Amino acid sequence: MRTELDRTDRQIVAALQEDARLTSGELAQIAHLSQSPCWRRVKRLEDEGVIAGYHAALDRRALGLGVMVFVMVGIDHQTEASSLPFEEAVCAIPEVVMFHGISGPEDFMLVVVARDLDDYSQLLQNRLHRLPGVRRVHSYFSLQEFKGRIGGLPVPATG
Repeated sequence: MRTELDRTDRQIVAALQEDARLTSGELAQIAHLSQSPCWRRVKRLEDEGVIAGYHAALDRRALGLGVMVFVMVGIDHQTEASSLPFEEAVCAIPEVVMFHGISGPEDFMLVVVARDLDDYSQLLQNRLHRLPGVRRVHSYFSLQEFKGRIGGLPVPATG
């Protein structure tokens, strides 16, 4: 179910996307509310699933993860029985930071981080190619990131 957001809700979620560590007083000031009504709105947005959680944004390079790869994977069959072991195995690989089922010529897209090309090569040969049901794997290396904030979703206007 889609939650309708008014102007104040949009201000709140936009501010929290920029800085989830805002105090309730700071957030209330941004939203032009007193603290109690602001807190109630945040609680409602959490309860309705609009705010799904609060996370720290990490810089992969500062963690020594200099390589980001978009990995397109085709599997043998797209049935629940054949996809489930593949999905579970992918979810168990810590270097896979995003994992989506997609439309198009391939079945899945993984976003993988690694220290360097040698590290990624080892992961590709020893883990990704050996995943259950894998038919083909294509790797696309990120050369430059222009916009990468996962949490920075556009907040739709009520319409």
